[in-house]
Amino acid sequence: MPSIVVTDRSGETRAIEPPTGGSLMEALRDAGFDEILALCGGNCSCATCHVYVDPEALSILPPMSPDEDDLLDSSDHRLPTSRLSCQIEITQTLDQLAITLPPEE
Repeated sequence: MPSIVVTDRSGETRAIEPPTGGSLMEALRDAGFDEILALCGGNCSCATCHVYVDPEALSILPPMSPDEDDLLDSSDHRLPTSRLSCQIEITQTLDQLAITLPPEE
């Protein structure tokens, strides 16, 4: 299982070890990060699973779809490292991925 380092909105950091195959959004919710609302259930239609990804890790992620890009445009807190966690599949390649939860919309 990969280890993913998560910094929450209060600045606290902890590692989670989700199984491969699911989405990062599911892993965050299962780990108790209540800030990840995921109102659409992971269907890439709400942007409530927005995260910031370590800039050095962007190249290992799948390309952003036009739908994901459009949804992130609706966020007041979008950065160049923004992604929707529902669109990131947990793979061993993500081991040591660092993400930060953005401010509340």
